[in-house]
Amino acid sequence: MAYDVIVVGGGPAGLSAAQNVRARGRTVLVVSNPLEENPLWRAERVDNYLGLPGVSGAELLRAFRRHAEDAGAEFQEGKALSALRSGEDWYVSVGNTMAQARAVVLAAGVARGKKFPGEAELLGRGVSYCATCDGMLYRGKRVAVLGWTPSAEKEAEFLRGIGCGALYFDKPRDCSIQGTEKVESVTCGGVTEAVEGVFLLRPAMAPGDLFPGLAAEGGFVAVDREMRTNLPGVFAAGDCTGGPLQVSKAVGEGLTAGQKAAAFAASRA
Repeated sequence: MAYDVIVVGGGPAGLSAAQNVRARGRTVLVVSNPLEENPLWRAERVDNYLGLPGVSGAELLRAFRRHAEDAGAEFQEGKALSALRSGEDWYVSVGNTMAQARAVVLAAGVARGKKFPGEAELLGRGVSYCATCDGMLYRGKRVAVLGWTPSAEKEAEFLRGIGCGALYFDKPRDCSIQGTEKVESVTCGGVTEAVEGVFLLRPAMAPGDLFPGLAAEGGFVAVDREMRTNLPGVFAAGDCTGGPLQVSKAVGEGLTAGQKAAAFAASRA
């Protein structure tokens, strides 16, 4: 289904953007991980959100999500894996599905963690970011699953259920992937295992990996005062644009990004 705007990220910035797209009568799809995987969820007390001191991060996220849902935003749980522009539209792959929109708001937070040795070189040759997308290619084979989210173990179980020999590594800090033409082994914590595939299940992809050619400054997405990036129809908001990494800043940027993305989509309808 085609939308006016796709919002990548279901935290404060993304939910603010979605609500503001709907306030301008445009359709919007929010692609996000479960609320419980948002870093804000774990905050026991948030004292610096104006007018609501002392609430928990979970309470704030539930309220933001409910507001966006009541406004008519649609939601798809999953991780955005790639994006490309064709004609006037953007196409964003979410797991094994594809979403289409005139404009995109990138609000996926900060992608924590740098690439491991061998990750970039062997991407598509045994390295994957989605078990449900590529798992069938490894039926009857031994694979490693490196997970940093609660749902990662479920993806490991999915792989076992379709006949893969899946080794699960929980939040590994040191890792390297070996192979010449394809993945041959993975080393975690000083232990090397022979595998034919490695699934890296992080909470979010780096913005530059998701949107090739996206300009950055100081490791964050570069935007102007209207939250526009250097790519046509792509806006950004929240932690991915830099500090301060605060809820108030994310909500305000989401408002601007949502308004401008809705206007961009309307101008090309």
